[in-house]
Amino acid sequence: MRPYLPLNALRAFESSARYLSFTQAAQEMHVTQAAVSQQVRMLEERLGTVLFKRLPRGLEMTDEGRLLFPVLTNAFAHIEAVLKQFEHNHHSHEVLTIGAVGTFAVSWLMPRLKAFRENNSFIELRLLTNNNLVNLAAEGLDFAIRFGDGSWPTTQNILLFEAPLTVLCSPDIAQRLNHPQDLQKETLLRSYRTEEWNNWLTTAGLEPWIISGPMFDSSRLMVEAAILGEGVALAPGQMFSRELAAGLLVRPFDHYVDAGSYWLTSLKSRPTTPAMQCFHDWLIGEATNEKQASLIT
Repeated sequence: MRPYLPLNALRAFESSARYLSFTQAAQEMHVTQAAVSQQVRMLEERLGTVLFKRLPRGLEMTDEGRLLFPVLTNAFAHIEAVLKQFEHNHHSHEVLTIGAVGTFAVSWLMPRLKAFRENNSFIELRLLTNNNLVNLAAEGLDFAIRFGDGSWPTTQNILLFEAPLTVLCSPDIAQRLNHPQDLQKETLLRSYRTEEWNNWLTTAGLEPWIISGPMFDSSRLMVEAAILGEGVALAPGQMFSRELAAGLLVRPFDHYVDAGSYWLTSLKSRPTTPAMQCFHDWLIGEATNEKQASLIT
């Protein structure tokens, strides 16, 4: 029978793994660095395996440590969520943590969240943003909304809607763009997915050229630069419908290129909570309305 594993030792390991530092874990746990180190060493002795490589400038998890870390992170997140339900005798209270790519969160999700919160007052929503690099288990996420082709093997992936890329620019720049070939005279703003401009130029019937404009890790930031007249962006137009309607942006050409879709993802091993089910049903409904509206227009 496996020996009893004290909770403090598990917490010391999980905190140290997040920071890759005994010192920062000690600050979080309000104990000494020596106490954290001792708790982790005791856990390693109980398990009969090494969880960290002790380096001169911090820690590095071993394969065994990387296996244990997301399990504990998820478990502690569940414990915290359950304990939250007993605060102030609000037994129906439930925390829901969502991670989303920044452009989707700001441009599409945020304008719709007020209605969701009003209809689901028992849910405390926590929204985190990322640039599509996300680890649901390690970050304690119930859902992540991602952009891509949906081929993430460790998660359950539900298609929300496609988001083809189109050229977006300020009205002043748009006046100079009569044909896609005119883009050669402009600064083309790039995302970290470097093939996007080449693919769009090909669909527009042009031979791609070397593009060296500024690179952004967020379509939101890239389009903000386009609004300021810093160049021409290639981004999902439906994420910027408000800016287009307000005349801050112009779509000078009708050419589109498919680069991916937005997906609702969750861990296959994650049991569905009432809050998760409410958010799932609401988001799928909103995405369906989005697709139907695009067909009408």
